Formats: sequence, C-alpha cells, structure tokens
Amino acid sequence: MDMQAILKAGGIGAAILIVLNLLSLIPCVGCLTFFVQLAVYVVIGILAVRFMVMPRNVNSGATNGAVATLAAALAAGLVGVLINAAYFAVTGSAQMFQALSELPPEQLAALSEAGIDPSILAGGVGIAGVLGLSVICCGLWAVFAALLGAGGGAFWASRNPS
Repeated sequence: MDMQAILKAGGIGAAILIVLNLLSLIPCVGCLTFFVQLAVYVVIGILAVRFMVMPRNVNSGATNGAVATLAAALAAGLVGVLINAAYFAVTGSAQMFQALSELPPEQLAALSEAGIDPSILAGGVGIAGVLGLSVICCGLWAVFAALLGAGGGAFWASRNPS
C-alpha cells in the first residue's frame, strides 16, 4: 500500500464529499448529490492509483482505491452525522412535536400504556436516535464506497499498469 497516495486521494475525496454533504441540504440539489457521490467514490479509487508509485498492478490498485475511498467516506460520513444531528436539532424536533400533536388520542393512549412518553420522542431520544441511525448508515455506506473505490482503482490499474 502506498500510504502517501492513499492520504492524498482520500483527502481530496473527503473534501469533495463534505461539500456534497452540505449541498445535499438544498432540497432539489439533494437528489442529484447521491449520484454524484457514487461517481466520486470511483474517482477516489482512480486517484489513489494515479498517485501510486510504480509498479502498480490490479491488486495494489484495488487495495489503495478501497482504503482511500474508505477513509474519505468515513471522514465525510462523520461530518454528515454532525450535520444531520444539528439539522434535526434545529428543525426535526418542531416537526416531530407537530406530528405527535396530530396523533389521535387512541394512539397516544396506546403509547402511554406501552410505557412510552410521546413527548420524549421529540427531545433527546429523538436526536440520539438520529445519531445512532446515522452512524450505522455511515458505516454501511463506507463499506459500499470502499467497494466502488476498489473497483475504480482496479479498473485504472488494469488499464494503466507500470
């Protein structure tokens, strides 16, 4: 593994992914950033191979691409988790309070009988839930990103060997 190439490609990729995370907060742009992120993961793998010292082969290209993309996806994912938590803390609690106030009394009674206080869902437990789910999604998404980065790295290394 070429650590310098991994850090360089991962850093560039993380910066691009963080910008995409911020752009995804814009409602119409958020739909497009998903597809751009998929392409960026492949490009990070390609960059990791381009920055490698010679000789390079498919195995080393796939390894470097996967590690660089994993690092970039985890860095951007952690920033995304913080952005989502802050966004939910600002907007989500009010929306959840509104949704809970519109529940029929029978459902509120059922929640109370089950030992769940409906008002707790919009407070700290709601934010903790968002953080927990975001961390799980971030981890799974990072593994998927690493696979795309490995594919991009292997492709570029096979097309441009030593």
